Amino acid sequence: MAHVLGTPTAPAILRNSDLDAEAVQQARIDLAACFRMAAKLGLHEGICNHLSFVVPGRDDLFLVNPYGWGFHEITASRLLVCDFHGNVVAGEGVPEATAFFIHARVHKNVPRARAAFHTHMPNATALAMLEGPPLVWAGQTALKFYGRTMVDEQYAGLALDEAEGDRIAASIGDADIVFMKNHGIMVVGGSIAEAWDDLYYLERACEAQRLAMSTGRKLMPVPPEMARRTYEQMRIGDRESARLHLESVKRTLAAEAPDFAT
Repeated sequence: MAHVLGTPTAPAILRNSDLDAEAVQQARIDLAACFRMAAKLGLHEGICNHLSFVVPGRDDLFLVNPYGWGFHEITASRLLVCDFHGNVVAGEGVPEATAFFIHARVHKNVPRARAAFHTHMPNATALAMLEGPPLVWAGQTALKFYGRTMVDEQYAGLALDEAEGDRIAASIGDADIVFMKNHGIMVVGGSIAEAWDDLYYLERACEAQRLAMSTGRKLMPVPPEMARRTYEQMRIGDRESARLHLESVKRTLAAEAPDFAT
C-alpha cells in the first residue's frame, strides 16, 4: 500500500543552521512521542500513515516520518526534514509518496495547519466507510469536535500527485478534523500537542459510537443547543489540557521506551 517517493527534480538544499535550534529538537521529541503512543494504542497501519509538523522558525520545511519505518520504530532523530518540492533537507531516507503529496500541500496551502496527522485508525476509519455523517453528537467525548469536522466525500484513490494533495488541502476549509470517506482521517492543529489530543479523543469518540451502534439500538443525539454549550465548555483550557496530555505521554514513554527521544 505504501509507495516510495521518486527522486526530487532539484538537489536538496542544506539549511542546517536553522535545524539545530532547541525548538526544533523539542518538536522532534514531541512528534516522535506521538508516533510511539499511536503505535502503542493501535492507531497506525503498517508502514503507512503519517504525522507531520512544520519546522519551528521555517514555514517552508516540515518534519515527517521516513518511508519503510513503522510508528513503533520512530525516534526523534529518525524524522526527516523535507521542503515542499520533495527534497530531504535533513535525515536518512525519503518520505512515503502519499505522505509527501498530502502533507506538503496541506502545510503549504493551509498555514494554520502546523501539525497534520493522517491515520487509518480503526474506529474513525470504520465510520468514514458508512453512508451519511460519520460522527453523531451522541456521546460527551464526541462533543469536543462539535462544529469542527468536515467530510471529504470525493475519494480519488491514492494521493500520488500535487493535484490530489491540493484537493485534500482545499477540502479542509475551517475544519480541524476531516473524515476522508473510504479512506481515513486527517487532524490538523496549531501544535503537536493539540493535534495529538484531537487524534486520541477522536478515536475514543468513534469507538464509543461504534460500540453503541453495535447494539442495534437507535443512537440518542444530544440536542444542538446543549451540544454547542458543552463544546464551548470543553474548549476552555483545551490547549493547556492538550499540552499536559502530551507531557503524560512522554512520561509514559520515558519509563517504557526512552529511546523515542534519541
